[in-house]
Amino acid sequence: MNARRRHSTDTGQVWTADKIHALGVSTDLATAAHIFNLSLATAYRLVKTNTFPVPVIRAGTHYRVPTAPILTTLGLTPTTPQHPPTKGPQPEPSP
Repeated sequence: MNARRRHSTDTGQVWTADKIHALGVSTDLATAAHIFNLSLATAYRLVKTNTFPVPVIRAGTHYRVPTAPILTTLGLTPTTPQHPPTKGPQPEPSP
């Protein structure tokens, strides 16, 4: 039988720039670990030794990972959100 055993982090999902952008400004450590194809145990060990591939923010008992450094590390371009123009009084042009 040629059944292939999948690693615990191998769910078959391919992380594209669009999928990472869709995560928002930050994501949890488990998702970041999955993007880098790391087990959660390895991710925690790397965070503890300050060697995770990107900065990690500890918020109480939780970890958050900003998505912009993930994109940069993967060689992808982080984008800045496009804000719609404000609808307020416009300045008068100078004569």
